[in-house]
Amino acid sequence: MPLSAPVRPDESIGRLLEALKPFSSEMKVVPRKRLHWEYKGEAQLYLFLEGELSVLRATDGLVIAGAYDPHLFGLAESLQTLRCHILRVDTESTILRVSAKKAMEIFDQQNLWRDVSITLAYFNSYLFYRDDLVVQQRTYSVICNHLQEIIQLPLETRMRVSVLEYIQERTHLSRSSVLNVLFALKAANHLDLKRGGYLIEMNELPEKI
Repeated sequence: MPLSAPVRPDESIGRLLEALKPFSSEMKVVPRKRLHWEYKGEAQLYLFLEGELSVLRATDGLVIAGAYDPHLFGLAESLQTLRCHILRVDTESTILRVSAKKAMEIFDQQNLWRDVSITLAYFNSYLFYRDDLVVQQRTYSVICNHLQEIIQLPLETRMRVSVLEYIQERTHLSRSSVLNVLFALKAANHLDLKRGGYLIEMNELPEKI
């Protein structure tokens, strides 16, 4: 039984975003653009306000997480030199940028380090949650776990990314492995897939097929 997803600390993230907005500049971004952690030699924080964005593992492009609600990215990267992840803009989005140095000054001035800690704890918990979805799990369990994630996304998002693409980007499972499971679940009326492989509805999934 996989862990439940960690609860997003909306209030803490909101306070951090509101404090940084006046000192941030809006970026011009296009879908599929990748963002890195430095700009003109300075570490940056990114204020993601609207749209869709993915966090990728830098070594192989594996999707670690997706963002559909306002988020603040770059906290850990501004405090540590390790650069394990990059950001990819998936749709037309509103994103602001602020230097990490300026952000740290604001956190000091406005006593926001508690909110920073809560936000970092959420990110850390999410990584453990994601590992629980995929590490040492059977292929079928991995696919079912990701189907449970997909069905919770807004319908507009589900109609943009096929189930096959979503799962492969996040697991690197083979195309045939994923399709075999999807076809079996669809044949047994557990899934309703629109032409092109988009998830419309999903019933309770069996423990095995």
